[in-house]
Amino acid sequence: MPRYERRAEIITALSPEQYRITQENGTERPWTGEYNNNKRAGIYVDIVSGEPLFASCDKYESGCGWPSFTKPLIRDHIIKNSDTSHGMIRTEVRSRHGDSHLGHVFPDGPQDRGGLRYCINSAALRFIPLEEMEAEGYGDLMDQVET
Repeated sequence: MPRYERRAEIITALSPEQYRITQENGTERPWTGEYNNNKRAGIYVDIVSGEPLFASCDKYESGCGWPSFTKPLIRDHIIKNSDTSHGMIRTEVRSRHGDSHLGHVFPDGPQDRGGLRYCINSAALRFIPLEEMEAEGYGDLMDQVET
């Protein structure tokens, strides 16, 4: 069983944007994220802990300007918190082991796929292409990535 954890050396190696988003609950500007238009098969992991969060087959174009997913790859790796900042009531999404702020989840996703939209900051993620998953230690999840 892999160990996913938050380590100081990873936190200090984050770019200023990655740090602002994951550690200070920031948000990247819409349409600017590295993975917004990514259509390759693979998984998205927490940039801090490496814990698997989302599969490419659950990513969809929501039109919101951030990568959107219908569900987490491993539900236990996601924590949901109430967020009342900016005069809104939202549900924040964080990674369990990395404690990274990832984004928010909304109830306006595709109804035929569960109705949720996980709106996630690219800067909180690292994408692992399907062809690299085995070498990166995620081979056991390859069958969960549709091509």
